[in-house]
Amino acid sequence: MKIKDRIALYFTLISTSMLFAVLCTVYFTFMKFLEADFFERLTDRTMVTAKLYLEADEISRDALNTVRHKYLQKLNSEVIRVYDKKNRATFIGDTAQYWTPATIDEVRRKGRLKYTDGQRQVVGIYYKDNQGDFVILASADDQGSHNRLNKLLKIMVFIFILISLIVLLLSRWVAQKMLKPLQKFMLEVKQAGSQNMEFRVEENNNKDEINLIAQSFNHLMEELEQAFILQKTFVANASHELRTPVTRIMMTAELALSKERDQAAYQKVIASMLEDAEKMEHIITGLVALAKMDLDLINSQLVPIKLDDLLSKIQTEWKSQKNLDVKIIYQNPIGPKPEILANAVLLQIALDNIISNAFKFSDNQEVNVLIESVENDFHIHITDQGAGISSEDQADIFKPFYTRAKAQGHHGEGMGLYMAQKIIDLLKGEITVNNLEQGGCTFTVKLKQL
Repeated sequence: MKIKDRIALYFTLISTSMLFAVLCTVYFTFMKFLEADFFERLTDRTMVTAKLYLEADEISRDALNTVRHKYLQKLNSEVIRVYDKKNRATFIGDTAQYWTPATIDEVRRKGRLKYTDGQRQVVGIYYKDNQGDFVILASADDQGSHNRLNKLLKIMVFIFILISLIVLLLSRWVAQKMLKPLQKFMLEVKQAGSQNMEFRVEENNNKDEINLIAQSFNHLMEELEQAFILQKTFVANASHELRTPVTRIMMTAELALSKERDQAAYQKVIASMLEDAEKMEHIITGLVALAKMDLDLINSQLVPIKLDDLLSKIQTEWKSQKNLDVKIIYQNPIGPKPEILANAVLLQIALDNIISNAFKFSDNQEVNVLIESVENDFHIHITDQGAGISSEDQADIFKPFYTRAKAQGHHGEGMGLYMAQKIIDLLKGEITVNNLEQGGCTFTVKLKQL
């Protein structure tokens, strides 16, 4: 059963139960009222009978006739008896013994008696007169009240069924109205998938359970997206970073095997391959550290590093391996030995990716790296001489697998800047990009000083 049907059913059961209790209360209250009213009428009947038959000698004939016409209209199945002290019926012309001596004596003992005998109601009074002591008993069937109660019962049953149906329909409508955000949430959830991990359901300002579910779902999607991206991009990251050293090792090995060489030449080749293998090992270590950083396990691997030494190493490698110029400028004052808390391998990957992007889109023209100290931060400005980045693209360049390289005739997988931003974020830094008026753009990396 659907939730809205259960809500409608439970609400209907609660409402109809309360309605049933109210109707029953009204019915039994009305029944007791009619019963009490009929008892009062029978009591008046006994009193009038006493006045008519026992004290008729003390009132005029006109008054006696008036009382008879006014009060002695016969009730349904009416029976009245007047009993003397010997429990014999007298005065009213009917000497049949209708009530037992035990009942008569009970009336005489209590003074007044009321009780129900089947559908009949009985009232008895003990009346003292100058002619003797008498017991007057009156009994009748309140058929009019029974008819009223039957009609009332039919009306109540009809009202109960009608209101139950109305409540059921209204409760279904209310439940559907209340659960409409949940239905919308379910339709939105169906849109989430492995190809749409960035999808988020709509949240509103209501502080209800459905909005809390939406918030929890969006938080879960964020976690899944990060895990999915981590899993999907690890191979791409490894390929992106390991392609160059692997290619260099293969080319070096093929060159060494192309002809016979002396021992010194082989040792030089092996040393070069060993150097590239060590670099691969450092890159793999950095990639593993990157994965661990997503799990907040990188804090123990952050160590103080000298920023100038790292930049000099980057400059030397770009010059020696690809014969590309990286110009480093230190803006005074930056301190004698600028240090930051970071992971050297990962930070080098991030800076290499930004520099590589600068060379790629400026056709390998010189890249300038300006380091300045601003309050407690180091700002690393990496400027290229390319065509710049449009404002529309600036919002997307740090997304995974987003690249403009193919459109401009370059090769790229869209992972370099994503990795750079990921690393800088995990190092609690900041990376921004701005276009220059004279052309080109500047990537600014902000890192905390020690």
